[in-house]
Amino acid sequence: MPALAEVLSTVPAQPGPRGSDLPTCPVCADSMIAAEASAYLSDNLISYLWTCDTCGYGFVTKHALKRLVCN
Repeated sequence: MPALAEVLSTVPAQPGPRGSDLPTCPVCADSMIAAEASAYLSDNLISYLWTCDTCGYGFVTKHALKRLVCN
């Protein structure tokens, strides 16, 4: 009796909604999953501290939040 196997791709058809927002290390190009720390700088500005687990390089990103307006 022949055995049949199906090979499935490990690459998702579409990335998760925030999958493309995650940074990669500018030194070694390793992907980063979670920020080491975060801080509110003002009402609508947050900074994130990223440290690469592979090479140890660290950097900060800043993101502005959009206010939601309910009618």
